Amino acid sequence: MLKTLYLIRHGQSTVNAHRAATGVDPMHFDSPLSPLGHEQVAQARPAVRELPVELVVMSPLTRAIQTAVGLFGDRRVPMVVEALSHERCGWSCDVGRQPHELAEAFPELSFHHLPPVWWYAEGADENGIAKEPDERVEARRQAFLAWLMQRHERHIAIVGHSMFFRGWTGRLIGHCELHRMHITPDGRLDPPPPPPAPIVKP
Repeated sequence: MLKTLYLIRHGQSTVNAHRAATGVDPMHFDSPLSPLGHEQVAQARPAVRELPVELVVMSPLTRAIQTAVGLFGDRRVPMVVEALSHERCGWSCDVGRQPHELAEAFPELSFHHLPPVWWYAEGADENGIAKEPDERVEARRQAFLAWLMQRHERHIAIVGHSMFFRGWTGRLIGHCELHRMHITPDGRLDPPPPPPAPIVKP
């Protein structure tokens, strides 16, 4: 069964805004959307309403959850949080919150299936930030693809992150940008992922 994926990057976060202005990580752990990020979500909502989405999957990072809820929260469509799709860890914004904290912030969603530390934390520095290896991120992409294949839905929106999506698209998706692709019945991405190339996260 051919599946259509609607990849949507989150709106601008407070870390995105600060780094664009200064080039420095402001140490906003699990950073939320910035005011501009909320505006980007509102501007993207009309186009998203036209998508025949049967399932919304989001990363457990707050900026992705806020974006997913802002885009799809008023629709009668299942919404699932899946840790396999979180961003590549390397900045303060990529350090998540424990499930009970997320449940308090977003009571309409379920987080009980997440482990206490679902983000990459091995070898964290003095600030609690770990650098996730490329091969581990790719392993998560493959595991997430297998998870999607097991779902019965044919049209799935995935609200996530630039570096995670880059492994499938070969480019950095803009804030609240929509990128369509497919999973073929034999589990291949169409178009196929391009060869990996080094790039600096914006």
